[in-house]
Amino acid sequence: MLDWLFGRRESGGEEARPGPLLREDRPAPEQHRLRVAMIVHDPVLERAGGRRLHAHFGWNDPDALAAQYIADLRQCSGGAAQYEIVERHVVDGYPVKVDGFRYDDASYLACWDRRGGFHQPDAADYTRLLAEFDVTAKVLRGAIDEVWLFAFPYAGYYESQMAGAGAVWCNAPPLGGSEGCGRRFVVMGFNYERDAGCMLENFGHRVESIMAHVYAGRRGERNLWERFTRYDQSHPGRAECGNVHFAPSSQRDYDWGNPRAVPCRADAWYQFPDLAAPARPMGLAEWGGGDMRLHHMWWLDHLPRVPGATDGVRNSWWDYVLRPDRFL
Repeated sequence: MLDWLFGRRESGGEEARPGPLLREDRPAPEQHRLRVAMIVHDPVLERAGGRRLHAHFGWNDPDALAAQYIADLRQCSGGAAQYEIVERHVVDGYPVKVDGFRYDDASYLACWDRRGGFHQPDAADYTRLLAEFDVTAKVLRGAIDEVWLFAFPYAGYYESQMAGAGAVWCNAPPLGGSEGCGRRFVVMGFNYERDAGCMLENFGHRVESIMAHVYAGRRGERNLWERFTRYDQSHPGRAECGNVHFAPSSQRDYDWGNPRAVPCRADAWYQFPDLAAPARPMGLAEWGGGDMRLHHMWWLDHLPRVPGATDGVRNSWWDYVLRPDRFL
């Protein structure tokens, strides 16, 4: 969604901590080599000494964020996610909104300085942006597999959106007008005011959307996605891995640091498709002590990633998430 990720916050992102200790004694999954077009809107502020916007505000360097994100996903997917940036475009300017409006340096800084009054509608014109970089043609000929957009707060990007013929909800509606592209692909939207943990948040919501679609026709205990996402607040005494906003012990949104321990069956997902492992008490030390990035890596590490299929669904959920063009 166009949600809190692209709103303003009062302080910049903290430096990313080292990754958590993840389970390394698991079979290696199929690797997916994904070519990325990285498009960064990072204007040069001539009246501020020629600094880029991110440097002027002391925000994160987009290249450093991309490198951390690539490393984190490679680690917590067990090597399934093999991203490579094959195109990198840094734009001295601002994306066009759906109504044709575009900030310039003066108007954007004025909105920032008066702490509000950002343009509405906020949404960026994706059709125009993708056409500017010839994305559809590049996707069709296999030159790129994904697009990563980096920008400032109020750029108007979705956290993730799927495009192409047969696109499904991916934390945003399918991109209208993209049906002429015969290959599905995902456009990620990242805010360089924020850190790598927020980037994993975007990816986690992508996982939630795609896996909910995969399991949509299955009810009750056949819906293994619903089972994976159980947490104690929603299923007392029956927590499994939770979801992006709720760790197994969370009692409210973003409550990854809740100190209580709860009976939890997250270990079972390391033996998927055998889910017979019993529950044991688990608390916040398991998923990073309340750190958002470490929780998200812990959660992603539990996604099944073994060969075969169960009830008609592939046993590597990473296949669906990383390659919707092949497996959805």
